[in-house]
Amino acid sequence: MMRSLFSAVSGLKSHQTRMDVIGNNIANVNTNGFKSSRATFADMLSQTQAGASAPTGNLGGTNPKQIGLGVSVASTDLIFNDASAQQTGKNTDLALSGNGLFVVKTNSGQYYTRDGNFTFDALGNYVMHGNGGFVQGWMADANGTLTTASTPGTIRIPSGKAMDAAATTKISYNGNLNSSTPTIVSMKDQNGKTITAPTAVDGTNVTSLTLKLSDGTTTTITTKNAGVKYTPATVTSSSTGSLTVTGITNAAGTAQSGPQTAAAANPLTLTLSDGSTWTVTAGTYDSTPGSATKMEVKQGNSVPATTIANVYDSLGNLHKVLLNFEKVPSATTPPNSYDKWRVSLGATEIKEADGSTTTVSMTPVELQFDYNGKYVSGSGSPKLTLTNGAGSASVSPGGGAATIHSSMTATVDLSSLTQYSGSNTQKADSDGHAAGTLKEVSVDASGIITGTYTNGVKRNEAQVAIAQFNNASGLTKTGGNFYQESNNSGVANIKTASDLGCSITPSALEMSNVDIANEFSDMIITQRGFQSNSKIITVDDEMLETVIGMKR
Repeated sequence: MMRSLFSAVSGLKSHQTRMDVIGNNIANVNTNGFKSSRATFADMLSQTQAGASAPTGNLGGTNPKQIGLGVSVASTDLIFNDASAQQTGKNTDLALSGNGLFVVKTNSGQYYTRDGNFTFDALGNYVMHGNGGFVQGWMADANGTLTTASTPGTIRIPSGKAMDAAATTKISYNGNLNSSTPTIVSMKDQNGKTITAPTAVDGTNVTSLTLKLSDGTTTTITTKNAGVKYTPATVTSSSTGSLTVTGITNAAGTAQSGPQTAAAANPLTLTLSDGSTWTVTAGTYDSTPGSATKMEVKQGNSVPATTIANVYDSLGNLHKVLLNFEKVPSATTPPNSYDKWRVSLGATEIKEADGSTTTVSMTPVELQFDYNGKYVSGSGSPKLTLTNGAGSASVSPGGGAATIHSSMTATVDLSSLTQYSGSNTQKADSDGHAAGTLKEVSVDASGIITGTYTNGVKRNEAQVAIAQFNNASGLTKTGGNFYQESNNSGVANIKTASDLGCSITPSALEMSNVDIANEFSDMIITQRGFQSNSKIITVDDEMLETVIGMKR
């Protein structure tokens, strides 16, 4: 009689504990990153009245006679399943999915959490909202390079963080050069005279050029080339490279020496180092050998396709460099045919906003493509050099003092270009940039925090660290959505989210994984279990009352 009373009491206590767990789950149904728990029961020690007997030749075996002594709570299990992510629109909020936790450090130690309610404080520290715990991760270096092999630390990204200007060191060309680009079959000047030698529109001898192309079409060039020094305009001619002025004669054919100024009333004839002559009506020229560029249109070549490359100096000032891409006729016939493209400067001078001049130099190169359109060979990495035209280090395209240290050099990478039929899509990407200020940050699925600056550059700033445990359900809850390691959780393995197979959803928070339907169902079952155990006590009381009444 007394055994059933104590069994019922243990049942009441166990169901009350289960009800406590259910109540805590329901109370945290809207707690960010909350993981629900469940109470599991196990029967208590049984009283054995008779042991089991083995079967004999004349008698079968018997089972033991045991009476249970009640129930106990075997465990309260932490259910570490993922919950749904709720979009918040706040770019510093993070929702984590997978077997992992965020790492947060406070003045009392290191903790772990699934609550990604993060923000930046007044000093730019990435902290947990509500308690100020520092979110742990890895900071990128000044170039945006992330190294995650070291111990993570506090993430700090101050508002208004400055990015220094960086000079361009490499210009990479990508895209396609049209294999169907027609070449020049013949050229005629404004008088209809056929021209076979390389020439250009100089405004005096040639005022226009009509080109017949290999596809049967014609095009007319009227843009004037003012002389040996070429100012960027609509590009209609190509460059034979760097030449020198070896002699100057005036309109009467008399040789001149020293600097000479050409004008409409004083045309000059320049003899260049390739033996050709050039009549000009504008500009100042010196018979003392010096660098010059002769702009020409060649029969057999194509009309150049042009591309502008942005080149930044050490102070972040922008210089726009123009390159010409001309198709050169094939040198062999199929099946071993190939096409060549000549790449040269479209202009050797850049007129800056303040009137100063930046001189650009690059040795023309030829690129060769196979019949599959792939780059084969050629001088695919020429050097591009910018110098101040006045010989000083001052260039100010933005109106203020700027410096390119008299000369700067960048490598031009052309090896990624292709040659297929279609259109010319070549474009230039440079690695330099102007100075900028941090405008906003964003986080990707691997926890990398990227800063966007006012100069348009995006750069890695930091990466959030993620901890993984062999038995996350064994972590100890410490309140405030924090967990700590326990003897049965294992040691934290701190890596990046992608290393651990986790995923981060930015601008979102993980909801509680409490299932209200299951909790209410468990509540009904627990209530019925509690009522049944209380009924046992009532019945036991009535039976004991009957026994006591037998004395009467």
